[in-house]
Amino acid sequence: MEVLNYKKFRVTDEMFASKGKRFLNYLIDLAFFYALFMLLGVLLYIIAEITASEGLIDFLIELENVNPIIDRLLTAVLLVIYYTILESLSQKTIGKLITRTKVVLENGERPPFEVFVKRSLCRIIPFDPFSFLGKKGWHDSISNTYVVDDKVFHEQKTQHKNYLELGTVHE
Repeated sequence: MEVLNYKKFRVTDEMFASKGKRFLNYLIDLAFFYALFMLLGVLLYIIAEITASEGLIDFLIELENVNPIIDRLLTAVLLVIYYTILESLSQKTIGKLITRTKVVLENGERPPFEVFVKRSLCRIIPFDPFSFLGKKGWHDSISNTYVVDDKVFHEQKTQHKNYLELGTVHE
């Protein structure tokens, strides 16, 4: 029989971000990711034209006609970088910022950098987006992380802190 330790905060089911918010996070992040790299491509092309850089122009033309396998590998690497940087900075991506959700560990703490890397690497597993048809997505379960609703999480964490402070004298 497992004895519950009420002194330790734990993420519970009611704190989880809904599947709808998770799906919206995915769509927003995907749209932002592609828009960001299209913008980068346009900027590089403008720079190449302004500076008359033949090397940069040739590179951009080659990039347009790259092998589909190389294209997928490059996109996967850039997605890992996108998610790792954003989540490690603020526990959020653009999608999570908009839907007011964030990534936490089971104890409610901020995950360390290597956990964000693991989450991001798991996102390139084929069919990872469909893993949310179950209770938790693969990039969550493999990295032992949770995506929680900011408001509910904060309320529950405050209630837990208040519970622990019951009966203590503050001077």
